[in-house]
Amino acid sequence: MTRHLLDVTDLTPGEIANILDAAEGAPDLLGQPLAGLGASLIFEKPSNRTRHSMEMAVVQLGGHPIYTRGEEVGFDTREPVEDVVRIMAGYHAVIAARVFEHSTLTRAVAALDADDAHVPVVNMLSDWSHPLQALADALTMRQRLGVLSGRTVAYVGDYANVARSLTEISLLLGMRVQLACPRGFDADDAELERLAMIGTGDVEQTARPVEAVDGADAVHTDTWVSMGQEHEKAARRQAFEGYMVDATVMDAAADEAVFMHCLPAYRGIEVSADVIDGPQSAVFQQGHNRMHAARAALAFVLNDVSNGESE
Repeated sequence: MTRHLLDVTDLTPGEIANILDAAEGAPDLLGQPLAGLGASLIFEKPSNRTRHSMEMAVVQLGGHPIYTRGEEVGFDTREPVEDVVRIMAGYHAVIAARVFEHSTLTRAVAALDADDAHVPVVNMLSDWSHPLQALADALTMRQRLGVLSGRTVAYVGDYANVARSLTEISLLLGMRVQLACPRGFDADDAELERLAMIGTGDVEQTARPVEAVDGADAVHTDTWVSMGQEHEKAARRQAFEGYMVDATVMDAAADEAVFMHCLPAYRGIEVSADVIDGPQSAVFQQGHNRMHAARAALAFVLNDVSNGESE
């Protein structure tokens, strides 16, 4: 059975633990599952960290990454998604894509599975989720905090793809999640019900940042205006007024709390400079862990990492 990675919930808690263990190990411990093979990296949405981390992860596994811009494949403009990935599957051992719509990925999986192609699809970001970022987040929190089960993670800002995947992986690892989101940018009742069914952790939501951060071991935020939302910039700045993670907000967290941001960050908007550049910040460690997490995730879908349950 081909293992695809479109969402954090495609993984069990044991599989996540195995991936994190592999990410912390030396690259050569994973062998060279991509030796002599190609990896198709398709970017409908450009990215600095994702491109560099994925290309280097492929190289460390012995493979040859090929970066392709969105306009070069033209999903559903030049060619249907299904035609593109069927061609790519004949050249590459893995297909990873950073897309606008999550349905692009699910259609790719359906087409390849129908062909019994045995080529895994990895989500490098969609409008629904960002599993590779979540793995890097969990890896960083584990390095900073130790055992994560029973810990509290707070997220302040827009409940979107990054927040969703962070919440999912935290719940799967037995953490408590406290969300602070303005009305209209929060998790709705149906989403909160879905989250309540994930893992052994629990989740609560409030509109007050200080309340969500109270006692948290890790405090996360993200930009309020993601790529493709530039036309909403003024409205979003107004909607998120009062949601900047500053020293006052961080003071509500646990004494040894770590601050995290997936980057790019806008100082003075979603986070103050003294927080992101201060001693509690782990943002660059978090960014570097994107490569380590990607390497382990790729090895996992290529069956080079045990997919059994951890004890």
